[in-house]
Amino acid sequence: MVKKKEPVEEKPVEIPLPNPEEATIICGVIRHLGGDYLLVKCLDGYDRKARIPGKLRKKVWIMEGDFVLIGLWAPGSDKGDIIHKYSRSEVNKLVEQGVIPKEFIDAISGAI
Repeated sequence: MVKKKEPVEEKPVEIPLPNPEEATIICGVIRHLGGDYLLVKCLDGYDRKARIPGKLRKKVWIMEGDFVLIGLWAPGSDKGDIIHKYSRSEVNKLVEQGVIPKEFIDAISGAI
């Protein structure tokens, strides 16, 4: 007879959320511009043009109303690259931590 293997219980590994640092900012996607470019509304009130880099192009689908972390090309620039797309649960955690104000989420949802 063959012994059956006992199932091994795996503990979920918590990955820390990417938080904005210097030259990065959290933004909400307003509109697709075409050619892997997006128009995003940032927490500082500016509208910026963001590019989806090659490593994310076909792996992460970004739609209007999603929240993303943008790495600015230069300090004070109006262009940047997308670093991370936040899931809904990650956005809720950031709201609880006070990183994203609830009014910003309502403004992005209303702009679509």
